[in-house]
Amino acid sequence: MRSIEWSSGRWHRQPVRTVAEADGGLSVEPGAGSDLWRHTSYGFVHDDAPALLADFPVGSAVEVDFRLNYAEQFDQAGVLVRVDDRNWVKAGVEVSDGQPQVGAVVTREFSDWSVAPVPQWAGRQVTVRVSRAGNALTVRARAAGEPWRLVRLAPLPPDAPASAGPYCCSPSRGGLTVHFGGWRQGPADPTLHPPE
Repeated sequence: MRSIEWSSGRWHRQPVRTVAEADGGLSVEPGAGSDLWRHTSYGFVHDDAPALLADFPVGSAVEVDFRLNYAEQFDQAGVLVRVDDRNWVKAGVEVSDGQPQVGAVVTREFSDWSVAPVPQWAGRQVTVRVSRAGNALTVRARAAGEPWRLVRLAPLPPDAPASAGPYCCSPSRGGLTVHFGGWRQGPADPTLHPPE
């Protein structure tokens, strides 16, 4: 995997502020009430979360590291894969019902949502990896020192022009700051299931 310079990405929705950190990371403050969601259950459409994106062709994978140091309802960070305003996938860790939950939202006009609790990840560095091969996205995530866990397999047409990179948002408040430690791109995973 090769590192992607923060300066080489393009913002989908500008954050309130960014700070380049001495350790090479990037701190990002999203706007108050920012979110990514379309219609399902809640009835609203939000497309105002800041995301730093680069081209994401078939045959590649993207990884994003961030510190899970947030704890308010619906605070979240991870990877956004964006085709257009009606077709996108966000994957990462979101605080819901009082604890961090790893999961993904797949949107094809309407959003869905799946999560699993990961309270043991609080305060640690988390890496989200999205691999694009054929007609599929494979989402994996892990906390530092742990093995990858499969989060989601989702369809994405191979001819769809997509971009991907780190995102964050805070649907229920302002003042969130997320520290991203790295952003990398490399070859797609060779298989969905690793060998035994």
